[in-house]
Amino acid sequence: AEKHEFQTEVNRLMDIIINSLYTDKQVFLRELVSNAADALEKARFHSVQDDSYLGDTKDLEVKLEYDADGKTISITDTGIGMSKADLINNLGTVAKSGTTNFLEAMA
Repeated sequence: AEKHEFQTEVNRLMDIIINSLYTDKQVFLRELVSNAADALEKARFHSVQDDSYLGDTKDLEVKLEYDADGKTISITDTGIGMSKADLINNLGTVAKSGTTNFLEAMA
């Protein structure tokens, strides 16, 4: 698996941008959960066109896990996932909607 990380300076810039856009942590968390839900809807859409799309994954779900020791929250979903190109084009881009791009491509 390949890993792509922001440069340190870009990470700091993203922290500043995110903190200015999402000063309320609940809003930021809601946005992340919303993105996970969008991934489920994309998977559901594809499964209507292709019965085998979901394979053994019949329960589409979003999981939130809290690690008190690590002071982290992990959000995982069984949705559509992202290709390498999707990751490069969408992650770390503020106010870019992969869902909007998906719906526009379907139109």
